[in-house]
Amino acid sequence: MLFKHFYDEDLAQGSYLIGCQVTGEAIVVDAWREPAFYLEEANRNGMKIVAVTETHIHADFLSGSRELASATSAKLYLSDEGDVDWKYGFDALKLYDGSEIKIGNITLKAVHTPGHTPEHLSFLITDGAATNEPGFYLTGDFVFVGDVGRPDLLDEAAGAVDTRFAGAKQLFESLKHKFLSLPDYVQVWPGHGAGSSCGKALGAVASTTVGYERRFAWWADYLAKNDEAGFIKALLEGQPDAPLYFGRMKRQNKAGAALLGKRPVLKEFTTSELKDRINKEVILIDTRNRNDYLKGAVTGSLHIPDSKRFITYASYVIEPEKDSRPIILLAANESEAKRLRSRLSFVGIDNVVGYVTSLEGLTLEPPPTLSLEAFEKLDSPFVLDVRTLTEYEAGHIETAKQLHIGRVLYKLGELPKNEPIITHCQSGVRATVAVSALRAAGYNAVELEGSYATYAKAQKQKEVVPA
Repeated sequence: MLFKHFYDEDLAQGSYLIGCQVTGEAIVVDAWREPAFYLEEANRNGMKIVAVTETHIHADFLSGSRELASATSAKLYLSDEGDVDWKYGFDALKLYDGSEIKIGNITLKAVHTPGHTPEHLSFLITDGAATNEPGFYLTGDFVFVGDVGRPDLLDEAAGAVDTRFAGAKQLFESLKHKFLSLPDYVQVWPGHGAGSSCGKALGAVASTTVGYERRFAWWADYLAKNDEAGFIKALLEGQPDAPLYFGRMKRQNKAGAALLGKRPVLKEFTTSELKDRINKEVILIDTRNRNDYLKGAVTGSLHIPDSKRFITYASYVIEPEKDSRPIILLAANESEAKRLRSRLSFVGIDNVVGYVTSLEGLTLEPPPTLSLEAFEKLDSPFVLDVRTLTEYEAGHIETAKQLHIGRVLYKLGELPKNEPIITHCQSGVRATVAVSALRAAGYNAVELEGSYATYAKAQKQKEVVPA
């Protein structure tokens, strides 16, 4: 059996290619929206992708299941479990609890594991060439390393009301009957790792086992004592604030992501073609590092640095359902622009039409910042903290309004239009991204130099009493 784990550090999301080396057939589970990853791996191993499936209707990225099935003519299998509100809206072969997908000597058995979402499936994998017992468990957003999938995302991001309580009860039952009933040796391969907002305590290693989780997971004692109430209370406390683009991902994944097929050639623009058009007719994404951006930027451009968080930050500050303007990337060359366009497609930002290799010829001005000394002299400033709620609760500027960066553009009505918005994160990167988006939206946003780290350090120094 071929077992290949693909992992995207930006999304903290894993997908899988599983193949039978006897028949040369393979299946992909929870695919990204870029078939090349899976096609190249299949070709390297002399295999053909004949089936595609996924664990559930995802919230944090745009599913590539339809794209991959279309590119390979593979059969597409999807869950038909759950309530009527969360059925897929496009054609696929239906999976239910106990359904099996045969890939040569390999069997994937669907196990209905609701809680994170009503339709959620996990897949028990048996390598029939070696044994008739399952040895691997693809758990999607059901069980993570050290954690379980949060049951409140439908409430947080998809417009549902109080589904978290029913979801938490379902998770308890799914753990009790669909996870802990398995032998300790079964390997567990989840859909996410550390950094994902789909849980609160995800481990940073790629996989675990049923036995390890049974003994060491935070929830293990609650299950051992059959303490459902205690489990639900502990599960729902302290969940991270979910970025609100999750709602868009849920809707698009339920309806079916648009097929990209062969994408058009990207146009290389000259800066003269962009003059007086940026933030009017087109969106310019400035992908430089933060230090270079702060030295001088085009007014109205979005700062989304080409970093390990590129598509995460992009999903926070670009709303493609509301803004269909063409997107131009600042990129070193066509190859880099194509790579970034592909990355943006993972979160459904598809309107990239071209790139520029330089900003020469455009007017550059340093984005506005405010020193800590000047900030402390202000009388009742409006302070916006774009960190997570957990970071905020660990320490914050007393008067600051906390609004996760992934919620800022969805909550503009909560921000003042007629006064400066002093914006900060922990060390500066998220604040710079947020300020660029706020200013492009017409708000007078200013970044606090050094962000909260510098503020907190100064406060500690003030507390030191001389000997």
